[in-house]
Amino acid sequence: MKTLQDILYRVPLEATIGNIKTPITTVCFDSRAVKEGAVFVALKGTQVDGHDFISKAIEKGAVAVVVEDIPTGLADEQVVIQVDNAHKALSIMAANFYDNPSKKLELVGVTGTNGKTTVTSLLSKVFSYAGHKTGLISTVAITYLDQEYLATHTTPDPMVINKHLHAMVEGGVSHCFMEVSSHGIDQERTTGLHFSGGIFTNLTHDHLDYHGSFAEYRDVKKRFFDQLPASAFALVNWDDKNGAFMLQNTPAKKYSYALQNYADFQGAVLENQFQGMLLKMDNTEVWTTLVGSFNAANLLAVYGCGLLMGLDRMDLLQYVSKLQNVAGRFQTFESPDKVVVVVDYCHTPDALENVLQTINKIRTNNESLITVVGCGGNRDREKRPLMGEIAAKYSNKVIFTSDNPRDEDPELIIKQMVAGVAPEDYKKVLNVVSRREALNVAHHLSQPKDVILIAGKGHETYQEIKGERHPFDDYKIAQTIFLKKD
Repeated sequence: MKTLQDILYRVPLEATIGNIKTPITTVCFDSRAVKEGAVFVALKGTQVDGHDFISKAIEKGAVAVVVEDIPTGLADEQVVIQVDNAHKALSIMAANFYDNPSKKLELVGVTGTNGKTTVTSLLSKVFSYAGHKTGLISTVAITYLDQEYLATHTTPDPMVINKHLHAMVEGGVSHCFMEVSSHGIDQERTTGLHFSGGIFTNLTHDHLDYHGSFAEYRDVKKRFFDQLPASAFALVNWDDKNGAFMLQNTPAKKYSYALQNYADFQGAVLENQFQGMLLKMDNTEVWTTLVGSFNAANLLAVYGCGLLMGLDRMDLLQYVSKLQNVAGRFQTFESPDKVVVVVDYCHTPDALENVLQTINKIRTNNESLITVVGCGGNRDREKRPLMGEIAAKYSNKVIFTSDNPRDEDPELIIKQMVAGVAPEDYKKVLNVVSRREALNVAHHLSQPKDVILIAGKGHETYQEIKGERHPFDDYKIAQTIFLKKD
């Protein structure tokens, strides 16, 4: 059993009270999960302050507490550790508690607004094809050793991350690919992890409800690269103007990939269809079933990472040609009357525009593009009119509907989306609050060979309304409607 002293290794301490050689059974930051022998870390959150639950944690058996502010009224024998940043302390303690598993495998973090899930998932597949045991920590799921675990956050809490990394190491996993969100960076969830590499995909309008400004959002992303070790690589999208910014001051070895500019790893889209696309990667042609320039960029990131981590180039290109779409990312099927249905997670203005432009480049314009889209409640409101403007601009018909309204009125969210629609596009717009009914309306409006884009929820299998998650899978429901499945 570890002692408190063991798991405080490398944690910057302000003060200690009591015996730090106290044996510790686990580390908790939720007082409801505290068990006998635990150390309780009091986190200050946006809505709840863990300091308010210190007494409850002690009553449940916590033998030590980690705090930013030392509370009054504690027993003389109570062990108290004061730190400047409890979030950072928790992450370092979690890594120590699980014997720093990130140092025992190759861990690659992928950050950016769009593409994180696709890049991490495809990297896991590629290295699996190459004969490695791989792990994946993503928005969709945490997977390794043929097991899948529910993912509740893009970047999980430090105890969950290190618990799974420890299990991966125990099971012989050699490579793990992990989504790194701006929330995760800001809340220090990745502090204490040893990354072999970091990848930057792009940066567009998102999460400003949390970060307050685009500059702050960008700067938080940059912190991930600033904290990479000199032994790691930093691979960035050179077509994004923020790519160069991410590389400033990073100790890691610097590399770039691009479709439009000169870069270390160069690519081009030669042919684009709904069935796939022909790419040129460093002057070699390769066919992939993935579609769109945004996916071409994602594949270039995978290609560059594979080479940087020692895979044979020709083998790597062969692996790339075998890759399939990630669930909910430009996932397509065709109805009996040749209507093409596309389900995509695009929930930011840039991602939606990329998907719509991709569809418009492929189709012949002899058919209609019908888009079904909404925006999430309790999230960045500034992007709603932008999403509305883009959806109407690039579609022949757009149906605004519910996404995950959460605690907001879905009709109000839709009104905020409609507010962004250009006057000349008003005639294209329908408002249908029920998402299922919106899909039915899209089906009713469609003609043979039309294209239906169902945007925003992608892989999600639920709709969150007033604190409850109701079963709702865009892909499965669309198949039921368009393929007449029971």
